[in-house]
Amino acid sequence: MLLEALAAAVLGLALAAVTAHRLADRLPARSLVLATGVAGALFGAFVTHSALGPGSLLLILLGAAVVSAASLSLLLRPSRRLRRSAPA
Repeated sequence: MLLEALAAAVLGLALAAVTAHRLADRLPARSLVLATGVAGALFGAFVTHSALGPGSLLLILLGAAVVSAASLSLLLRPSRRLRRSAPA
């Protein structure tokens, strides 16, 4: 269980770092992004581990990655290039 939590935290940190690097202009502070990635991955690993039980490390890490990506997507702001089709 400790190995699953450590692997999920590292996976969430890596996913958050890549996201913060590629979408830096659309995200809040880097520390918030990194913390959200790790927390989302740990929560995803917990939920997946609770649902599937021990012994399926790859599926648990997949669940951690999905929840981490979903929580990181909630931090995204719209891009600066908003187009309006008709004047309001």
